[in-house]
Amino acid sequence: MVAMTQPRGARGHRLLMAAGIIGTAFCLRLLFASLSVRLPEVVRATGLEPWQVGLLTTLPVLCLGLCAPLAPRLARRWGTERVLAGSLMLIGLGTACRALGPVWALFSFSILAGAAIAIANVLLPTLVKRDFEDRTALLTGAYVTAISGGAALAAAITIPVETWLGGGWQVGLSMWAVPVALALLLWAPQRRRGSRKIGAVLPVAGLWRDPLAWSVSLFMGLQSALAFCVLGWLAPILRDRGLDAVTAGLVLSVLIVVQLLTSLTVPSIATRQAGQRVIAALLSVAATAGLAGLLLAPLSGVWVWAIVQGLAQGGLFSLALTMVLLRSPDSHVASHLSSMAQGVGYLPAALAPLGIGLLHQWTGGFEAVAGMVVLIGIGLVVTGLIAGRPTVVLARAIERPDAELLRS
Repeated sequence: MVAMTQPRGARGHRLLMAAGIIGTAFCLRLLFASLSVRLPEVVRATGLEPWQVGLLTTLPVLCLGLCAPLAPRLARRWGTERVLAGSLMLIGLGTACRALGPVWALFSFSILAGAAIAIANVLLPTLVKRDFEDRTALLTGAYVTAISGGAALAAAITIPVETWLGGGWQVGLSMWAVPVALALLLWAPQRRRGSRKIGAVLPVAGLWRDPLAWSVSLFMGLQSALAFCVLGWLAPILRDRGLDAVTAGLVLSVLIVVQLLTSLTVPSIATRQAGQRVIAALLSVAATAGLAGLLLAPLSGVWVWAIVQGLAQGGLFSLALTMVLLRSPDSHVASHLSSMAQGVGYLPAALAPLGIGLLHQWTGGFEAVAGMVVLIGIGLVVTGLIAGRPTVVLARAIERPDAELLRS
């Protein structure tokens, strides 16, 4: 009887863990997409200057990079599951309280939520590598799809639900704390298990000297730069070009929805190949061309360019996360490589939306942004060709770290 019930219990725990990973992933872009579609109203209501608007779209993304290195340390101290639950609490708090009204609340709670999202970003691949190594492609595709699905839903229904509820932009921003609270419930059983200290992450030596790790990190960052340009600025850009608020939000939503197709399929394709250089180059070119088309091409083709960019962007995101796992020999290295990739990578991702804001302020339009997009695309192709090589980083986990190894 014990032999029969143990596998069922293990399977149940495994399914609950998968649900927690996917539920958490769903909440990781709600903050950004919901602000994007209401950004003009927020600016009018708060009287933000153009440089402040740039900071508002940049600082939470910057937190994704600056706070990512904290994740392995927190997981080593308290366990991966417990830290993820705490991150969700902070994401929910920041999402709800950023809409209190004052400008200080908008900035400070957006930054708080961005910092918590950074921690969750790093730890989700760690759990996939640790508990689902036999289902890496499936779980990676599922949680990347959940990230895109959450962003698409926020872009599509923020304005209609806000209107139906009869509230202003504060309702549209704060209502996304509800799904965060629901996702938090999925981690309650994990916390009752004591967060399984065996899930703690060991320190790693040699990672920051590895050229392959730097290529993976830059590939992650440059694809994120394109993604946050789209997420933070596409709706305002399309409205500036002549689309109404609802249509601009729908274009953004469709772009994100079609990402689900490649989010699900690209990890499976990538893991079946020894290297991922060709797929990285193809997706990089398509994503760059799609965004340039949305910026410069006639609005009559906006839906085509949105679909092209969305399919490529979804593939790039899932490929970047898959390469973190494929280039890692174990879950400990995967955690630190994920931390490095997002710590280093989200710096260009944060600067890109700020660059759009500054270019718009200097030129009075968005045409100059296309040049920046092309430069990002060139960088993506180069780093993708290096990061897609069929090998792993040379870093290794340290069972008993000493000062010399930790300095590595």
